[in-house]
Amino acid sequence: MNAPKEVNRFDWTKIVNLLILIICAFCLALIAINLGKVSEWASYQTICIEQESEKAPISWAVRKCNGRSKVYQVK
Repeated sequence: MNAPKEVNRFDWTKIVNLLILIICAFCLALIAINLGKVSEWASYQTICIEQESEKAPISWAVRKCNGRSKVYQVK
Protein backbone atom coordinates (compact mmCIF):
# COMPACT_ATOMS: atom_id res chain seq x y z
CA MET A 1 0.00 0.00 0.00
CA ASN A 2 1.04 3.48 -0.71
CA ALA A 3 1.33 5.87 2.23
CA PRO A 4 -1.04 8.84 1.93
CA LYS A 5 0.64 12.10 1.02
CA GLU A 6 0.53 14.77 3.66
CA VAL A 7 -1.14 17.91 2.49
CA ASN A 8 0.20 21.14 3.93
CA ARG A 9 -2.81 22.92 5.31
CA PHE A 10 -2.97 25.97 7.46
CA ASP A 11 -4.72 25.53 10.74
CA TRP A 12 -6.77 28.72 10.66
CA THR A 13 -7.85 28.50 14.29
CA LYS A 14 -4.23 28.57 15.45
CA ILE A 15 -3.44 31.49 13.16
CA VAL A 16 -6.44 33.47 14.37
CA ASN A 17 -5.60 32.70 18.01
CA LEU A 18 -2.03 33.86 17.45
CA LEU A 19 -3.19 37.11 15.88
CA ILE A 20 -5.58 37.73 18.77
CA LEU A 21 -2.80 37.11 21.29
CA ILE A 22 -0.48 39.53 19.48
CA ILE A 23 -3.18 42.22 19.42
CA CYS A 24 -3.89 41.69 23.13
CA ALA A 25 -0.19 41.94 23.97
CA PHE A 26 0.06 45.18 21.99
CA CYS A 27 -2.96 46.64 23.80
CA LEU A 28 -1.54 45.70 27.19
CA ALA A 29 1.76 47.33 26.26
CA LEU A 30 -0.06 50.57 25.39
CA ILE A 31 -1.90 50.47 28.71
CA ALA A 32 1.37 49.96 30.59
CA ILE A 33 2.96 52.93 28.82
CA ASN A 34 0.02 55.18 29.67
CA LEU A 35 0.01 54.06 33.30
CA GLY A 36 3.55 55.41 33.62
CA LYS A 37 2.21 58.92 33.01
CA VAL A 38 -0.55 58.40 35.57
CA SER A 39 2.10 57.29 38.06
CA GLU A 40 4.06 60.51 37.50
CA TRP A 41 0.90 62.57 38.06
CA ALA A 42 0.09 60.65 41.25
CA SER A 43 3.61 61.28 42.59
CA TYR A 44 3.22 64.99 41.86
CA GLN A 45 -0.16 65.03 43.64
CA THR A 46 1.32 63.30 46.69
CA ILE A 47 4.21 65.76 46.93
CA CYS A 48 1.89 68.73 46.44
CA ILE A 49 -0.56 67.55 49.11
CA GLU A 50 2.24 66.86 51.59
CA GLN A 51 3.64 70.35 51.10
CA GLU A 52 0.29 72.13 51.22
CA SER A 53 -1.04 70.18 54.21
CA GLU A 54 1.69 71.70 56.39
CA LYS A 55 -0.03 75.09 56.04
CA ALA A 56 -3.69 74.04 55.81
CA PRO A 57 -6.01 71.06 56.37
CA ILE A 58 -5.63 68.07 54.05
CA SER A 59 -9.01 68.66 52.39
CA TRP A 60 -7.90 72.18 51.43
CA ALA A 61 -4.55 70.87 50.18
CA VAL A 62 -6.30 68.32 47.96
CA ARG A 63 -8.52 71.02 46.46
CA LYS A 64 -5.57 73.33 45.88
CA CYS A 65 -3.47 70.63 44.22
CA ASN A 66 -6.39 69.79 41.95
CA GLY A 67 -6.62 73.44 40.90
CA ARG A 68 -9.95 74.13 42.60
CA SER A 69 -8.91 76.24 45.57
CA LYS A 70 -10.66 79.36 44.23
CA VAL A 71 -13.96 77.54 43.75
CA TYR A 72 -14.12 76.25 47.31
CA GLN A 73 -12.83 79.27 49.20
CA VAL A 74 -14.50 79.59 52.57
CA LYS A 75 -15.48 83.18 53.34
